[in-house]
Amino acid sequence: MQLDLNLLTALDALLEEGSVAGAAARLHVTAPAMSRSLGRIRKATGDQILVRTGRSMVPTPRALAMRAEVHALVQQAHHLLSPEQSLDLEALDRVFTVRWHDALTAACGTALTAAVHRRAPGVRLRLSAEPGTDDPELRRGEVDLASSSGPPALADIRHRLVGRDRLVVAVRPGHPLTEGSPSPERYAAAEHLTVSRRGSLRDPIDDALATLGLGRRVVAAGPTSTFALRLALETDLVVTLPDTVTREARDRLGLITLPAPLRLPDVPLYLLWHQRYDDDCAHTWLRDLATETVQALFAPGNA
Repeated sequence: MQLDLNLLTALDALLEEGSVAGAAARLHVTAPAMSRSLGRIRKATGDQILVRTGRSMVPTPRALAMRAEVHALVQQAHHLLSPEQSLDLEALDRVFTVRWHDALTAACGTALTAAVHRRAPGVRLRLSAEPGTDDPELRRGEVDLASSSGPPALADIRHRLVGRDRLVVAVRPGHPLTEGSPSPERYAAAEHLTVSRRGSLRDPIDDALATLGLGRRVVAAGPTSTFALRLALETDLVVTLPDTVTREARDRLGLITLPAPLRLPDVPLYLLWHQRYDDDCAHTWLRDLATETVQALFAPGNA
């Protein structure tokens, strides 16, 4: 038998009001329509539900036994089908997967994790550093929040610009480029290291050099900024990377930072998520908190 779940609402009203007229008024339907609903309920349950005694109606024993459960089911259905109005962070129990560029994770991951744990102790963060193609993984729900230096390729991936970083040059103390002003020619003549999780030996810096009629030799491609900075410290390789998100790591290693000796575009920083989470209160809270955390890094006092 196919059940009409609307009958649950009618049954709840009938049991609460104790009359067809009262239930009809409560649900804003006519008394004959409510009477027909009661007939269908009786047929579905095999019970009279309400029986007339004089001028009033009284519930049957079965109706009394099911009244609390029916009311709870109707309230739960209303809750499930109503827009979320508030978010109880203290009671929130959820796991979020955040996949950011390793430099951004190093710069902001601690602050984000601490802020999430402080405000929503039941939430767990999975900070993923696995290489992959973020757009499809966001679409499949494997990643909740990603970072990117460009807008997404897929139309159903949302994006938010949270900062712009400038490129700087990092070298070991005593590197030849630290002597005098590093011209584009001297910069191009040095041996370089790229940062690419896919192992690319070329990036937009090569295009900028080509406009000046220059080229460089890239000796290696490192998968993370952490690896690249460590290699730059121990060799004469030059690494060019975003300033703000790598500043703490460069300072900790004692690397020398030089301005890029040619005009290079700023590196935009986007947060990405799938459109299914647009109206998800918990996800909205996470991405707003992540935005706040990242933008604090780019605040005038820090940048």
